[in-house]
Amino acid sequence: MPDTVSRRSALRLLGVATAVALAATAGPPTPVHAADRRREPPAGPRVEGLVARLTLDEKISLLHGATDPEDLGQAGYVPGVARLGIPPLRLADGPAGVRAARHATALPAPVLLASAFDPALARRYGGVIGREGRALGQDVLLSPMVNLIRTPYAGRNFETFSEDPLLSADLVAEEIRGIQGEGLIATVKHFAMNNQEQDRESVDVRVDEQTLHEVELRAFEAAVRAGTHAVMGSYNKVNGIHACENAVLLTDVLRDRWGFRGWVMTDWHAAHSTVAALTAGLDMEMPDGRYFGAALKSAVENGGVPRAYVDRSVRRLLTAMEGVGLLDGSAPPRPARDAAAGAAVALEVAKAGATLLRNEHGTLPLTGRAARSIAVVGPTGALPFVSGGGSAHVVPDHADSPLTAITARAGAGARVAYALGEDLFGKPLPASALSGDADPEGRWVAAGTTWTYDGVLDVEEDDEWTFVVHYSGARPAVVLDGVELFPVATGLAEHFTGGLVSVAPDGLAVRRRTLALAAGAHRVRITAAGGAEGQTFRLRHGTGATRARDVAEAVGAAREAHAVVLFAYEDATENQDRASLALPGHQVALIEAVTAANPRTTVVLNTSSSTSMPWLDRTAAVLQMYYPGQEGAAATAAVLFGDCDPGGRLTQSFPADDDHHPVAGDPRRYPGVGGVQEYSEGVHVGHRWYDAEGVRPLFPFGHGLSYTSFVYEEPVAERTDDGLEVAFTVRNTGPRDGVDVPQVYVGPSPDLRVPQAVRVLGGYLRIALRAGESRRVAVRVDRRTLSSWDARRHGWVLGTGPRTVWVAASSREPRLVTTARV
Repeated sequence: MPDTVSRRSALRLLGVATAVALAATAGPPTPVHAADRRREPPAGPRVEGLVARLTLDEKISLLHGATDPEDLGQAGYVPGVARLGIPPLRLADGPAGVRAARHATALPAPVLLASAFDPALARRYGGVIGREGRALGQDVLLSPMVNLIRTPYAGRNFETFSEDPLLSADLVAEEIRGIQGEGLIATVKHFAMNNQEQDRESVDVRVDEQTLHEVELRAFEAAVRAGTHAVMGSYNKVNGIHACENAVLLTDVLRDRWGFRGWVMTDWHAAHSTVAALTAGLDMEMPDGRYFGAALKSAVENGGVPRAYVDRSVRRLLTAMEGVGLLDGSAPPRPARDAAAGAAVALEVAKAGATLLRNEHGTLPLTGRAARSIAVVGPTGALPFVSGGGSAHVVPDHADSPLTAITARAGAGARVAYALGEDLFGKPLPASALSGDADPEGRWVAAGTTWTYDGVLDVEEDDEWTFVVHYSGARPAVVLDGVELFPVATGLAEHFTGGLVSVAPDGLAVRRRTLALAAGAHRVRITAAGGAEGQTFRLRHGTGATRARDVAEAVGAAREAHAVVLFAYEDATENQDRASLALPGHQVALIEAVTAANPRTTVVLNTSSSTSMPWLDRTAAVLQMYYPGQEGAAATAAVLFGDCDPGGRLTQSFPADDDHHPVAGDPRRYPGVGGVQEYSEGVHVGHRWYDAEGVRPLFPFGHGLSYTSFVYEEPVAERTDDGLEVAFTVRNTGPRDGVDVPQVYVGPSPDLRVPQAVRVLGGYLRIALRAGESRRVAVRVDRRTLSSWDARRHGWVLGTGPRTVWVAASSREPRLVTTARV
């Protein structure tokens, strides 16, 4: 969409919202405030009775987080009111499993779940989290996340589902039903427009009304329709107002338009006011009470905010608690954790979402000689890569390495070799490198003592050095030529550093620093404190010489094997965006060297999102596994050896490079300019942008290969009471049983005078067919998908007239075309 169009649309939205927005930020509410005009449905008699009996202090205590006296390792805690039988609430992170002190099932990342294009599987995924959350003493799950994948750099793309509004809406609704079907309260997040980590706490997202409703809000609305009991407000601003005090979002849209009955909490430390936030529709501040504690009590007592607003928020919270049986004791007993059942679903999801991007000359599945002579290459080949970093990280009961699973699957008589290729954790410093009698490898520092070293590092030649410190207590200080290599970061940046690279295989914390060093002597000072319990630390390194030896070892292993399986990684985390689509470190050089030595190389990607692949044409196959959870090794081996078909499809377009994607080359779109980010692409998000701009992606939305082949035949599109029904025949024309995901796309309406996509995803179907089998199927396209948001009417308008309908294997691979009149 041209910038001029998006700016006009933004002005329309801002004009409509101005009165409400000003009322929300100007202090005490006035009679024109939308929140004053609305009438919420009455709560039940039990809730109303509790609201009447609670004191002001007790009410306020329910509206902000506190310290848990019996901490279970969860993210948040809200004290109950014991005298009235209101229990406390424990709130746990959990996009891919329950994050608490005890072990839990580490499910595949949500983006891998989404790749299965299977809402029923999303419901089972949610069911595992729901059961385990209750078993682990939790009451509220801070998940699922449903912000769209808008930029490929966003650090939390692996925590969400898709770039497509329809697919995201379908999946979030079913996952919520699965979670809450087990009695755990689900929290859809982050409401709204939180599509990047950079400047997430301050960026002002400017978005026009049509884009807001058609793109980002569709999945949140689906979550409300599915009955989610809680919503988490995001850090960012939306059209100039912080999301957690934005009355347009929290009242006009969420309550009045959608009829949400639950409560809205902040993201952690995302509150910015007391009166403005409460009157705009925020109900709870987490994780503490800076604004909704003493400040809220003062505002009520001095008349700054009517007590009715406090009652309203308490009523919303108690209504949600009553809905899961927490107020009357009707909630079922907490179940015992069923680790085996969780593991079974984790394996099913990882196999279902495995996405085969490339497969030249039938390289996969591995059979015959290729299955008996294998070289496994890459650090994540021997090290389980379970999940991303930040609040999504889960500590599982167990997790095998791919090397272990591949070796077991290859069986007796097979030769499976391993080469590191890329060193994540460094090598011991040679004794000759440091002056004096220093050995910073595996050094124990006793409690109450401090170990220091002050000496010289001798560098033989100009080179790029990576220093890696491992430690079990307070981080040792390492000062090189007067510069601290590992300063402690402020805030969340210190804690959210990745799910793979920040912890060594033996559990020690890890930090690294790469810099160019000139040949000669460099002054080094190391200080390590034992603290109260003592600690182990080590200082390691990597150089051009050590990297060359690692690559040479990998090349040697590749030459001696018939087939190579090379594992490549990218470690994403909350609070940090990626800087590039390229694989980190020196993995590109590793892939180029290994594929040159053995062209029968399969690259398995354990990455968070799309990845550029300048090495693609040199590979035999590429398998996208994202962050596959605790059963990822078994699932990867099953796909590699053909025990199951790779049934996944891309839920996001993979750009060819950093210069050709929806936010490339326009800093106003990403990461923003002067604290303002513009959604000037409008409704053309994800695959819609590639169509509108005529840009060819590396791999399109919906792409994924099978070990067999499918054809589509005889399309018929007919009008129904609620949209369209598109019927066609799917036939497995290959020699194997397999899984296909045919997709239906719909073209624009000639009768609408609003921006429209070249084609939108109208529906899809996951189908398993035996070799030679054919089946007549039907995909429904609902009225909402056929409609556009008209900012002049502030509502949905059906796109009538003749509509082109495609049956396709991906957004860029239409197989059949027909028309239907809406």
